[in-house]
Formats: sequence, structure tokens, C-alpha cells
Amino acid sequence: MPRVTITVPEKNAQPYRFKLEREVVTLGRGSDNDIAIDCGSVSVRHAEMRRLKGGYELVDLGSTNGMKYGSERRDRVKLRDGITVTLGDVAFDFSLSEEEQKALKAEAADGGAHNPMSADDLPPMSADDLPPVRREFTAESSEDEEPAATSNAGLVVLALILAVASAFAGMAIRFQQDTGDSLVDAIRNKGVTQSAPAEKADAE
Repeated sequence: MPRVTITVPEKNAQPYRFKLEREVVTLGRGSDNDIAIDCGSVSVRHAEMRRLKGGYELVDLGSTNGMKYGSERRDRVKLRDGITVTLGDVAFDFSLSEEEQKALKAEAADGGAHNPMSADDLPPMSADDLPPVRREFTAESSEDEEPAATSNAGLVVLALILAVASAFAGMAIRFQQDTGDSLVDAIRNKGVTQSAPAEKADAE
């Protein structure tokens, strides 16, 4: 696996490895780059390392402090084993194993095409440098939550209906004990509450 080492002045070197099939690797100060470089002399989107047939090249993306090979400022540098390029004040070292050099040389000679892969295979060597895991919420998760919300609402409504029914049953039993009549009949015959005062008056 090819190796890139980033050295920021007065900081420890940070090595990265990636597969030969990797198409593009972005470098810059922004955290969304494949290789994020914490240095003020590096632009947010400083450069790209691009896969070519039989090798790689480093391309400046119009950065403020540019890219140098030796003392000469370059917009594009073809990478080879052991080369060092400067991005702002940061050293970019590139190295390949002997097997990788042979594979790339054979690819260049026979015109073989490399297979593009996804951009998920370039973790930093140190586990402390890995970005935090972010939880993504998708439309599927929202749909899964809807039945649970509907079920909870149904339980609340059912509980309210049972509570009202229980209260009414209690009132009906007490009314029957106190009056000897059915509460349902009393509600149907609204005259029950009006006839009680008349009967009391006749008794007097």
C-alpha cells in the first residue's frame, strides 16, 4: 500500500496508507479533506493526489502558498518513490514498496487500466486521528418510528375510554344504591329530577 507522510513544522509526522486503486486523495486544512492538515500555510483545499496510468501526480488546486518541488514552485508534480513536495510549509513525502513500483511499471508498459474504488480506504495510521463517528438519520428510520408513535397514541385513547367507562359504571352503581333506580333510565327520563320537588311539596 503506497504511503504518504505529512510533516507539519514542530509537530510529529503523520503517515497515511492507501490502496493502489485509489483515484483521488484530497489534501488541505479543511476537515472534509481525505488528509486534513492542521497548518495555517495550507489552504482549505490545497492539492489533490491523482491516480494516473502507471503512477500518481500531485496537483495544486490554486492554493495561496502553492506547491514546491525543490525550490521551484509547481502546479503539477509527478510522484515517484522517495519524492518530497512542499505544500506551504508542510512536507509531503511519498513512498512505494518494490512490489508496488513493479506493478505500476508493468501497468504503464502494457497500458493496463486501474480499477477505481471508493474513497473510504485512507484512514490515518493513528487511531487518535480518526474523525468522530456521526450518526446519520435516514428516511427509513423516520418511517420506522411512525408506527410506534401511532401505537402509543392509540394506547392513550384506549386508556381514556376505559377510565370514562369505569367512572360511569361507578356512578351508575352508586345512583342505583341511593335511589333504587337505574341511572340510564333516569337520564332517559329527564323528568326524574323535576318530579322530586313536587312530591316533597305535596307531602308538606
